[in-house]
Amino acid sequence: MTSQNLLADRGRAGPTAAFVTVVTVWTLGACAPSEPPAPPPPEIPVVEVIVRDQPIVLEMVGETMGSVDIPIRARVEGFLDGMFFEEGRRVEKEQLLYVIDPQPFEAAVVEAQGYLAESTTMLAKAKADLGRIRPLAEMKAVSQQDLDGAVAEYEAAIGAVQASQARVEQAEIELSYTKILAPIDGRIGISEAKVGEFVGRSPNPVILNYVSQADPIRVRFSIDERQFLRFSRRFALLRSEEGEVAMRRAQADDDGGLEMILSDGTIHSERGHIVAYDASVNPSTGTFRLEADFANPGSVVIAGQFARVRGIIDTQQDAILVPQRTIQEQQGQFSVFVVNDDNTVALRPVVPGYKVDQLQVIESGLGPGDRVVFEGLQRLRAGATVDPELIRIDEQGARVEQTTAAGG
Repeated sequence: MTSQNLLADRGRAGPTAAFVTVVTVWTLGACAPSEPPAPPPPEIPVVEVIVRDQPIVLEMVGETMGSVDIPIRARVEGFLDGMFFEEGRRVEKEQLLYVIDPQPFEAAVVEAQGYLAESTTMLAKAKADLGRIRPLAEMKAVSQQDLDGAVAEYEAAIGAVQASQARVEQAEIELSYTKILAPIDGRIGISEAKVGEFVGRSPNPVILNYVSQADPIRVRFSIDERQFLRFSRRFALLRSEEGEVAMRRAQADDDGGLEMILSDGTIHSERGHIVAYDASVNPSTGTFRLEADFANPGSVVIAGQFARVRGIIDTQQDAILVPQRTIQEQQGQFSVFVVNDDNTVALRPVVPGYKVDQLQVIESGLGPGDRVVFEGLQRLRAGATVDPELIRIDEQGARVEQTTAAGG
């Protein structure tokens, strides 16, 4: 069929067929799908980095000990005859604590004194013999050999007397060890041996007890090498006159002392100061050991407790801080999501420093004015566009909930 014939046929079909064609075309056009509008960028809470002079506080776990802890040893063997103290109570220096059966040692003293008396008698005889022989030797009435023999006997008798005197002194010393006295003022613990036990020789008790001086109380703790460098700069742990002067000056300041946090979370009422430290870092553990003394009125803290020691080791000028929750770690690498000026998100590598409450010091990677994503890190990707909502955080890094007044 030719095109002219087709047009002729449509003309003959009349206006009804033409109307149907127009309606069909309009209907198909109306039902065609259209592009949906783009969703708005997600609203993401962000915080602006904190810039401030930040004191770096170091907190270490340690163990309390007496500023002086002295073991009470049985220095001689024997049966324990008596205990003259109350366990767990205070004792005074030179107070009688234990008595070991003295009878064997008293007998040893008497025996030694007998040897001394015998040797003293022999000395007197040798001296008299020498006094008689010497004039005879001068007159050639006796031989030189007789004189030499008398001199030798006299000198040997002197040596015997000296040995006997030493033997008496040794016996008297061992007898004195049967009375064990308190070496210092302090608190004594529970005895390792009771009256009637044999002590002074393994496997029987040799260390009978401890006397601990708890005021001041001492805390021993360790820090790593990096912390030691900052700690030494703060407290001037230098083996020099200038360093010692600087150390005393730092400890005289209000912020120069250390705080002790007890196991129940309370802070000890008195501040402490470093009193002793190792000569070197332990190469096997990589730690450096220190000791600090804290005044302990009333002996509230005793030896053997766990405690935390906290002190300012440095003040970092214009430090950059962000909430710890904004930092991500993957295979030892740290990063944060930063919102750029065009509201796009970028993943920024950072080097974290010390933790301060819920905040973290950032050594490098961020600068003043940077905005970091506070929440919703898991659903973000680099390059995404967001609607940043700037929120407030307090000095510890916690979110400050903003409240609005009810209107009416």
